[in-house]
Amino acid sequence: MFLPFFEALRRGGIPVSLREYLGFLEGLSKGLCTYDLDGFYYFARAAMVKDERHLDRFDRAFAEAFAGVEAIPPEAVLEALDLPEDWLRKMTERHLSAEEKAAIEALGGFDKLMETLKQRLAEQKERHQGGNKWIGTAGTSPFGAYGYNPEGIRIGQAESRHKRAVKVWDKREFRDLDDTVELGTRNIKVALKRLRQWARQGAEEELDLPGTIRASAEAGYIDVKTRPERRNAVKVLLFLDIGGSMDAHVKMVEELFSAARSEFKHLEHYYFHNCLYEGVWKSARRRWEEVTPTWEVLNRFGPDYKCIFVGDAAMSPYEVTHAGGANEHWNPEPGALWLSRAREQWPANVWLNPEPELQWVHTRSTGLIREIFENRMFPLTLDGITRAMKAL
Repeated sequence: MFLPFFEALRRGGIPVSLREYLGFLEGLSKGLCTYDLDGFYYFARAAMVKDERHLDRFDRAFAEAFAGVEAIPPEAVLEALDLPEDWLRKMTERHLSAEEKAAIEALGGFDKLMETLKQRLAEQKERHQGGNKWIGTAGTSPFGAYGYNPEGIRIGQAESRHKRAVKVWDKREFRDLDDTVELGTRNIKVALKRLRQWARQGAEEELDLPGTIRASAEAGYIDVKTRPERRNAVKVLLFLDIGGSMDAHVKMVEELFSAARSEFKHLEHYYFHNCLYEGVWKSARRRWEEVTPTWEVLNRFGPDYKCIFVGDAAMSPYEVTHAGGANEHWNPEPGALWLSRAREQWPANVWLNPEPELQWVHTRSTGLIREIFENRMFPLTLDGITRAMKAL
């Protein structure tokens, strides 16, 4: 493509070498000055002109090689380019002011939203963008992507932008939390140590120094005594919210998870998304194929377990209060019912929230879950963990 340019430079008396030309091509392959004519001019001049005496010759050769390029309409360039679809979608994102957002009204409840979506799916025949009714992009309709609505169903968008979606009509992939994270401080471990109940269980593998001294003195020779190792006998059941708005808190929750792994020998963990429903999972990568029924967890672990929920509690209130209100699937029973069952089975329970405590009042779902947990919700801070361990 650029050989005519190289030949024009040589014809114009510019001593450009093959090495310089290949360097010029390498720079273009790295994405320098893509779609920028001025940038391309300066880059080509810097790569292939080594003496300022040749600048005028370069300008003449450049004009000869690329005559008429500026006259090509932008539409023709866009049609010729294979632009990434996600780049084009991001260009259409709807950005509204606070006043504009306040002027957009919700449809009026979960049931009305689902009924309207069913009608739109039956009626819509083509793609839409920028409107307020159809399933599309960059609009104020309750259905679609990269727009805004106070209560909507997100379809075809990778991440949450306004945290307003009632449901997400896409299959999303989450990842497990890392329980081997090295903590930046030991503060979380120190706070968790308040929840201890020492017991000696298992094989007698630990040296019993006082017993050995006593037995040796009585026997007149060294009589080594051993005993079971002393362990923290507290049993902990950890429910971890992952994905969605919790992505911003992964590092903090991983540190808690790692500390809990090292502190509690009897620790069981399960993942959930937003709220507890009829199924939980051990592996986020296979959360749709290997689901553990919540009833099974309720029946497997006795009331002597300490139950800790970790999540930001930020979701649509319908996810807590309504059957079918879950973000990603149709739940036969509301999340509030499952949370109440968990609290009945494990009376020693708390909810740890990574969001700052002052912000809880701004999210209706957080208030609902605080009410279910009878205000046993604590911030995921050193002081919050300390208070939660005291409550447990």
